Amino acid sequence: QVQLVESGGGLVQAGGSLRLSCAASGITFSEYHMGWYRQGPGKQRELVATISGRGSTNYGDSVKGRYTISRDNAKNTVYLQMNSLEPGDTAVYYCYANAYRSTYWGQGTQVTVSS
Repeated sequence: QVQLVESGGGLVQAGGSLRLSCAASGITFSEYHMGWYRQGPGKQRELVATISGRGSTNYGDSVKGRYTISRDNAKNTVYLQMNSLEPGDTAVYYCYANAYRSTYWGQGTQVTVSS
C-alpha cells in the first residue's frame, strides 16, 4: 500500500519560513518523480515544485527563488523549504509521487501565512 504523509505545515507570519516533509512508503522511492502542488482558497491546484529521481528540479513561477525542493532517497522523503512566505502562499500543500503511469497523492498539509 502506497502512503505519502506530509508534515511541517502551520501558521507563519509573512516573511517567515517553513519546511514541509513528505515521507513515502510502499514505493521504490528513488524511481519516482516527486513534487508538490498547492491549492489556495478559491483557487485551482497549481504546481509548486518537482524533483526527479536524480535530483533535477522544476518550480512554478510564483515560487522561484523562494522555495527549494530536495529529496533524501535513503529516507524516502521529499522536502520543500519555503522562504520569504507571502499571504498568497496560503494553501493546502499536496505531495505527489509519479512513475510507471501511476500517480499517488498525500492528504495535504495546511500552510497559512498571516500579513
